[in-house]
Amino acid sequence: MAVQETGRGGADAAPHEGGCTCGDCPHGAREGHRRAVAAFLLKRDEFAAGQGLPAAVAHSASASRQWVSEELAQAAGAVAERGRAEGAARLARLWYRTAVVVWAGVVLLLLGQALTAVGTGWTAARTAGLVAALVVAGALTAASWFHRARGGVLAPVIGEDNRLSTSRAVAAAWVLFLAYAVLVLAGRLAAASGPRERDALIAGLELARGAGVVTVLAVVCGIAVLVRRVVGLRVLGQRLQKVRADRPRAADLLTDDAGRGTFADIQYVVICAVALAFAVVRLARRPDQLPDLPWGLAVVVLVSAATYLAGKYAEGGRPVILSVVRAREAGDLDAPIRTGDDIEIRGAGFVPAGAQEADRLARMVVRVGAVNVHVPLVPVTGGFDNPTDTLLTVPVPAEVEPGRVEVQVVTAAGVETNRYAIDVTE
Repeated sequence: MAVQETGRGGADAAPHEGGCTCGDCPHGAREGHRRAVAAFLLKRDEFAAGQGLPAAVAHSASASRQWVSEELAQAAGAVAERGRAEGAARLARLWYRTAVVVWAGVVLLLLGQALTAVGTGWTAARTAGLVAALVVAGALTAASWFHRARGGVLAPVIGEDNRLSTSRAVAAAWVLFLAYAVLVLAGRLAAASGPRERDALIAGLELARGAGVVTVLAVVCGIAVLVRRVVGLRVLGQRLQKVRADRPRAADLLTDDAGRGTFADIQYVVICAVALAFAVVRLARRPDQLPDLPWGLAVVVLVSAATYLAGKYAEGGRPVILSVVRAREAGDLDAPIRTGDDIEIRGAGFVPAGAQEADRLARMVVRVGAVNVHVPLVPVTGGFDNPTDTLLTVPVPAEVEPGRVEVQVVTAAGVETNRYAIDVTE
């Protein structure tokens, strides 16, 4: 903090323009993370090319592999620490950006109303719409300030894994829209001059007028609560692997934890966005009642929500060991598994989505009997040859007693695989 405070003085602010590597300011955290990543990639590619090995371990393949793995694990830990610092700094600044976006939306609404009022004149409905926007924007700004350490307005839609939740974001959009629509009607009712106009506005809140939009609101809110429950139970039951992200990204709404686009999320966001746009137009055309979302469009949203929920039930799965064999290089003789030999563990789901970074790969452990063996990182140009999602190579430690022992993999998410028995000879 001392560096940051001196940086406010003017001349001392230069280090925080990108050269600082501390984690207490956005510029320093971003630059520190960038440098750590660059240093790690350089070290990984050097080791992949066989460079940088000390003479003491260069003569032994197993010793050099272990030494390289330890060096990369330490460097990856530094990268992860810098990444977390950058993520926290970005999240702390996000509240200001979201507040700017909210008030920019109010300005755009004012400009749109002013342009459409040319020739027709300013009406009470336009005033009610603008006042409602100001109330919503003020409430969002206040909430953003109180949750400024958690992302401002986005705090309620950030999941426990530090990613933007698609179901919460969709539900929040519909809740904000319906709150705005009711505030518009309240403004119209406050400005109404006669009992007939007031009765018409109150009739606009009847369920028969807005049954479609109310149904959609109930379904998307229910989906948000149910998905959180489903994901939580599947994680606790070790049927779904979840790895915490460094920071939330907008792409989280359309992708899985590994950053790949998913059909269930994309179709849910797209269809709900189209239905919401239709409801906005209906409110603009008829500001005296709740948007009457047609039942055909409401059913489309319900089908999309059901597809999204089914996708949440179908994703993931527990990692599994299918077979364990002795690793054999070219020229080696066929032989049983002995202590000191490398074994190949073949299966699926060893690297959960979002755990492709080196620091998370270094957390993987293989239990061989009663001995825990950390999976060594084997670098190649542009990545790692070990571990992979379907294959792990680890040495059988000398502490393992000959006989029948069980092998089990513990992934970076803390999920354990099934036990697989192998025979170790002397």
